[in-house]
Formats: sequence, C-alpha cells, structure tokens
Amino acid sequence: KRWIIMSNTVLTKRKEGVLTITMNRPEALNALDRELSETLQKIILTAEQDKKVRCVVIRGGEQFMAGGDLKYFAENFDVNLNEKRIMFEGFINHVHKIIISIRRMPKPVVASIRGPAAGFGLSLAMACDLAIAAEDAFFTLAYVNIGTSPDGGSTFALPRILGDKKAAEIAFLGDRFGAAAAKELGIINWVVAGTDLETETSKLAKRLAEGPTTVIGRTKALLQQSLHTTLKRQLLAEAESFSSCAVEPDFDEGISAFIAKRKPKFKG
Repeated sequence: KRWIIMSNTVLTKRKEGVLTITMNRPEALNALDRELSETLQKIILTAEQDKKVRCVVIRGGEQFMAGGDLKYFAENFDVNLNEKRIMFEGFINHVHKIIISIRRMPKPVVASIRGPAAGFGLSLAMACDLAIAAEDAFFTLAYVNIGTSPDGGSTFALPRILGDKKAAEIAFLGDRFGAAAAKELGIINWVVAGTDLETETSKLAKRLAEGPTTVIGRTKALLQQSLHTTLKRQLLAEAESFSSCAVEPDFDEGISAFIAKRKPKFKG
C-alpha cells in the first residue's frame, strides 16, 4: 500500500488507487528550492505514468507552500547578470514541468490546502483539477512583493478563472485573501474545518479513484482544449471521446449498473 518514498523532501503514500504526495520542508513552509522542485517533478511524472494511480492528492502537511525559497534566490545575488538570468530561467523552466505534468495527467489531481498557498503555491493549487482547503488557509500571488512577475502558469489560470480585472488586482497588489474568498472566486472548490481537512480530502480522493479514470482523463482533456478551440471542433472532439469511452468496459458497467439500480464498480 505504500508507494516509493523518493526523498525526505517529498513523502508519498499509495492506497487503494490514491497517491498522496506530501511536500515535507516544514522548517521552510515548503518553500520551493531546487531539491523540492526536482523531487516533486519526478514523483508527479511517475504518478502520471503509473496505471495503478487513479487519483493524486498534493498536500503540504501543516503548510501548503509559501512560494519560492527566497534564501535560495539570495544565494545567487553575486553572480554576473547574464549568469543570473540564465540560472533563473533554467530554474523556472524546470519548475514549469510540474505544472505541465499535472495538466497533462489523464487522471484527477486534488490540492489539499492548509496554511499558506503563496506564490508558486497558489500556482500549484490552481494547476490541480480540484482544491479543498481548511478554513485557516490563505492565498496570495505575492510575486509583486518581491519585485518579480509571476510564474507557474498563474498568469494563464487567473484570467480564465477570474476575468481580466480581478486577475490584475490579485497580480498587481499581491494582497492576501482567505479560504472563503478563494472559494467565492472559484480558485478552490471546498472550504472545511481544519480538523476535517484530511477526512474530507480522503473521501473526495476515494470517490475519484473509484470512478472511471479513463473517462475522467478524457473529460479533463476536453475541458482544457475547450478554451482554445471552436464550437465545431469541440463537438467533433466530444463525439470522438464519447465513442472511445463507449468501447471501454467501464461504459458497459455504468449502463448495466444504472439499469440494475446498483452502484457501478469501475475498473478505471
């Protein structure tokens, strides 16, 4: 039931089709440095390819993620400007592989948030398909407060979730907002009491893992491409996807269960 633990920086556990990924730099509020970035990226890529994983949960223990590790950034103040630019561009491009894997992954990914989701932490939460947060969670894009522009796909996600004006407010001002506001804005799906976060996350992940995983993956792809295509092309894609689902065993099981008035047992 336990998956590979690739390092002490990121802990993993797989149970009944659910892979729980726990970022584990509590002393730094899970701030993103190169080691955390590289380990997280490897684990998410492995999860993407592991057919036994039917749902992924990303969490941070008592703190989700307080953005990038500013101490790590400060270590590179003294290099020449060209080297500095190349170093940071390489680091950010590597970090972006995490976002690409999550969005590409043909299975649901859930963010379970306690404490801060700041900077890249907010980007990471928005990259996940669904997000559940404790009442005491808080969010901020924060980049403007340290004198840089955002990364992690946040400038892609925010206008699509919020519209241009609200996205600009969050990006330009870098203010903090709570879990209730994040839910109202559509950045997260659910807010629960802090004592209930793990239980509610487990219930949600179990429900997703018991679903028709291939179908959810195809639905995820359809939702994503709908933002960049025409209605005609989207209708053709829906027809192709539906017919592909119809020849899978889970379709037969779903129809049979509905007619028999029983709960379906999807194989994923």
